[in-house]
Amino acid sequence: MGGHFVQGHVDGVAVVASRTPGDGWENVSFKVPGSLMEFIVEKGSITLDGVSLTVAELDDANSSITVALIPETLKVTTLGAAQVGARVNVEVDVLGKYVARAIAARMDGKNGN
Repeated sequence: MGGHFVQGHVDGVAVVASRTPGDGWENVSFKVPGSLMEFIVEKGSITLDGVSLTVAELDDANSSITVALIPETLKVTTLGAAQVGARVNVEVDVLGKYVARAIAARMDGKNGN
């Protein structure tokens, strides 16, 4: 399986915190709701405004993530025009939510029976 499952469910809203042009890409950082950070991992998948992306950097202390956008993504998605301060929809990886729920159930002494 490549990539991740995108269901189209909005889990929260992130805010564009910074944009840093690179050589052939652009690093874009987002302030993410703290309640969603447990479901995000570096080099894992996240969906921002319906675009499946890889998390390049994760900053738990500041509740933020950075993704690297290639020219095609900048050109054909809304993320190319999203300025600092813009709000974008966030969908975290559903597998992360399932894992967190299973662990929480185990910690609470529930085994799913």
